[in-house]
Amino acid sequence: MIDETVLLTLGFFAFCGGLIDAAVGGGGLVQIPALLHALPQHSIATVLGTNKLAVWAGTASSIFRYVNKIKFVWKLLIPTMLAAFIFAFVGAMTTAYIPKQLMSYVVFCLLIMMAIYTFLKKDLGAQSTYVKCGYKDIALGVVFGGLIGFYDGIFGPGSGSFLLFLFVKVFGFDFLNASASAKVVNLGTFSSALLFFIPTGHVLWEIGLIIALCNVIGSLVGVFLALRYGSQFIRLFFLILLIFLIVRMGLSLF
Repeated sequence: MIDETVLLTLGFFAFCGGLIDAAVGGGGLVQIPALLHALPQHSIATVLGTNKLAVWAGTASSIFRYVNKIKFVWKLLIPTMLAAFIFAFVGAMTTAYIPKQLMSYVVFCLLIMMAIYTFLKKDLGAQSTYVKCGYKDIALGVVFGGLIGFYDGIFGPGSGSFLLFLFVKVFGFDFLNASASAKVVNLGTFSSALLFFIPTGHVLWEIGLIIALCNVIGSLVGVFLALRYGSQFIRLFFLILLIFLIVRMGLSLF
C-alpha cells in the first residue's frame, strides 16, 4: 500500500506533466522521475508502463479538446501515427536490451540542437507555411514517425517535443497546429506501448488510474492555455521546457 502523501505528490507531478504535455510535450520528464523515486521496488518497465497509462488518458482528453478548434491534416497524420504505433511496440519490446545511458546522451544532444535552432529562428512556427501534403511529406512522416515511435516505446520522455519540432520545422505547421498534431501521433505510440505493458503485467492500476486522472486535469488546463494564447505562447513554453530538460538531463548525465 502506497503512502497517501506519496500519492498526493505523484498526483501533483502528474498534473504538471499533463499540462506540459498538452501544450508542448515532454511532460514525462516531470512525471517519470517522480514515479522512479516513489516506486524504487519496481522495475523500470513497470514504472514506464504505469506512466504510459496516465499519459494515454491525458493525451486522449487533450485531443478531444483540440479536435473542434484545429484543422488536422489527416492525410499526413494517419500514416505518421501508424508508423509510430508499430515502432513504439518494437521499442517497448526492446526496453530491457537498449542501453539507456547511450539513449540519454543522444537525446541530450538533440535537445540542445532543437533549443538553439528554435531560439535563433524567431519566426519559427509563428505562422503556418504548410502548403499541401504530397507523397514526399507522407514518406518523411512515416520515417520520422517510426524513429520517434521507437524512442517513445523504449524510453519516451521528450517524444512529444520531438514531434512538435518535426511538424514545425519539416512540415511548416504553426506551433499550435503542431502541438495538436503531435498529440495524435503520441496517442498512437502510447496505445502501442500499452499493448505490450498491460499483458506483461507492467502496469500498477491503482496508482496508474489516480495519476491518470490528475494527468487529464492538467491536460485540460494545458489545452486551454494553448488555445487562448496561441503559437507564440507555445514557442516560449517550448523553449523553457527544452532548457529545463537540458539542465535536468545534464545534471543526471554529468
